[in-house]
Amino acid sequence: MQRCPRAIDDLGLVTMGTVLHEVNTTNVSREAMLKAGLSSRIPAYTVAMAGISPNVGVSNICDMILLGRIKVGLAGGTDNFSDVPIRLSQPVRRSAMKLRNQSSIAGYLNAVKSLRLKDLALDIPKSADYTTKLTMGQSCEAMVERFGVSRLASDEYTLKGQHNAMQAIEQGYLAEQIVPITVGDNHISQDQTPRMSSLAQLSALKPVFAENGIITAGNSSKFSDGAGAVLLADVDYAKQHQLEIQALIVDYEWSGVDDLNHEMLLGPAMTIPALLKRQQLQFSDIDVWEIHEAFAAQILINRTCMADAEFVQSRFGADYPFGDIPMDRLNLWGGSMSLGNPFAATGIRLLQTAAQRLKQQGGRYAIVSTCAGGGLGAAYLLENID
Repeated sequence: MQRCPRAIDDLGLVTMGTVLHEVNTTNVSREAMLKAGLSSRIPAYTVAMAGISPNVGVSNICDMILLGRIKVGLAGGTDNFSDVPIRLSQPVRRSAMKLRNQSSIAGYLNAVKSLRLKDLALDIPKSADYTTKLTMGQSCEAMVERFGVSRLASDEYTLKGQHNAMQAIEQGYLAEQIVPITVGDNHISQDQTPRMSSLAQLSALKPVFAENGIITAGNSSKFSDGAGAVLLADVDYAKQHQLEIQALIVDYEWSGVDDLNHEMLLGPAMTIPALLKRQQLQFSDIDVWEIHEAFAAQILINRTCMADAEFVQSRFGADYPFGDIPMDRLNLWGGSMSLGNPFAATGIRLLQTAAQRLKQQGGRYAIVSTCAGGGLGAAYLLENID
């Protein structure tokens, strides 16, 4: 923000996605922008759309810019797994609401007299999908059963991602994305991930979600704390005010899956072909791919589906593009499994990384895609206009 004060002065909207909602505010976006010192006249809202929550904010700001309603917007995402909001049970919550209106000891006692010892149990957020009652890991195992992928392939992909992340950090590629912060007496300037493993170590881990499954703690993404934001502006405005343009957002696509029980994390395969079709592009035209890694198996299954003409044509139509995503173009600076997955911040990281990679590699097009709980998916097409 210090490098583009005029853009901050002209901000027309601030959005922020989050999955784990802060109990002390109904609008974390508003509180965050005020804490950052932005003008209270700037409207701000918080988005809840599972793992693609930040994508909604990015898309909405892009649409408002195209409509001519604003020139500049700020879209972000944040989640905090170190401090998950845990509720008291419903009977305790109801009694607590009654207590607020009491002024006597008799009133206090009457408000809590119906409580039982069992009511003191904590209401911990469920990790399972509300509709299917399956966790994301169980849902991915269901995808493995339907589409097929091996444990070895998953572990090998995981190991490659760890190497990619370590190499990117050593070469300083991720330095621009990390903003040091101070929490109490702790000054944090470096992430705790990635951690290197060996194939033998990964292979020794036991499956977590199914007795004979392939998903382990090693080939899954790691819950993390994090926040991120991107400044979005009209191209002419950016040039006029000499802002460094990282990339142009050309188009985006949202979608849901056909079968929640067996395709929960198939969001990329359900969005990317439609996006490419609308822009008259082929898979081979894309220089940079950044796809969220919930699990190694999820990435491999989405990649297989998009390379399968029968799958793509059965879901979209005979003239929709299908093709292979080359491993030497996919998540080359590491992904969510090696860098961590702070849910709503992940979508922002993916956009930042894709834009940086495009510039560094001199490519033209990048695809960014994310799967999410509820069987949702999002994809973006970025273009390097240097």
